[in-house]
Amino acid sequence: MNQYEIRADFDRDTIVVYQAFNDAIATAAVGAQRFIEPFSLNRMTWIKPSYRWLMHRSNWARSPGQERILAVRITRAGWEEALENAVLTSPERRVYADAAQWRNQFENAIVRVQWDPEYSLRNVKLDHRSIQVGLSRTIIQRYVDDWVVEIRDLTTLTHKISAHLREGRVDRAKDLLPPEKRYPLTEHLAKKVGAD
Repeated sequence: MNQYEIRADFDRDTIVVYQAFNDAIATAAVGAQRFIEPFSLNRMTWIKPSYRWLMHRSNWARSPGQERILAVRITRAGWEEALENAVLTSPERRVYADAAQWRNQFENAIVRVQWDPEYSLRNVKLDHRSIQVGLSRTIIQRYVDDWVVEIRDLTTLTHKISAHLREGRVDRAKDLLPPEKRYPLTEHLAKKVGAD
């Protein structure tokens, strides 16, 4: 597997990204099938196509404020619009000519991209990276109004997978994971976000 590769649950028109929220935000979003108050349009929101990465980050929906796991199906057009507007959070040589070029772009970035280590189900850091995409206040309204197709609550599933892992039933846990396959990127988008 390549080190910098987007793996996701997607079909011809949509892709699933994952987010962890508190009860109030998650309940409102699932009920309305869109993000409404108390979700904030005034702060950056991070979307991740890797379920396992979010499980590591949220401690399987046990971290404060991250007790609910949502699978947000969005349009691929919206996802690619986000990537088109993205600037990495650090001046990677494989993407930018120099730190000055990166700084210039980063200061005006409406979308930020970060590649973090992926984790196994046993919480072991893997060699390959997982993408996180941060949507700023400038573009978040597009996410909320135009990109979101469906919001599903995966909290119960998450607790079930976590219970299997605690009881040593890794194969059963693996069978319940959301599907993932390599997401196809144009050469332009791959270069933009530093993907292999």
